[in-house]
Amino acid sequence: MPDAAYAELRLADVILHAGDVLVPELLDELATFAPVHAVLGNNDHELVHVLPETDVVVIDGVRVGMIHDSGPRAGRAGRMRRRFPDADIVVFGHSHEPQCELDVDGQLLLNPGSPIERRRARTHTIAVFDVHDGRIERAAIVDV
Repeated sequence: MPDAAYAELRLADVILHAGDVLVPELLDELATFAPVHAVLGNNDHELVHVLPETDVVVIDGVRVGMIHDSGPRAGRAGRMRRRFPDADIVVFGHSHEPQCELDVDGQLLLNPGSPIERRRARTHTIAVFDVHDGRIERAAIVDV
């Protein structure tokens, strides 16, 4: 990973990975920085039966839904609201296309992109967010 990604990891209180971890050793490495929550990606063959397909974690009172493949952009907000009706944030991956947008109901849809495989994205990215007392204080896509 780029040095800038490691710099962000050193600041993290919790690390969320939206799938395509590929090898369990990456989870071990990430855990040296902060507690890790990850979901199973379509390329995580070694992690089947290890990682869940979806997860919901609560971070300082903020409910975060996690899934790898949220489906096509069209209709995504509605699908994620139905899948995670009580989540304040939904973290997803698969497309490697960074996204940080509130849906019409106020649910934050957050795709971090990728720090190593940018595909159609213009840069390598990760996402960061700050929460406090049940509120999202900041959420951003960060170039790394």
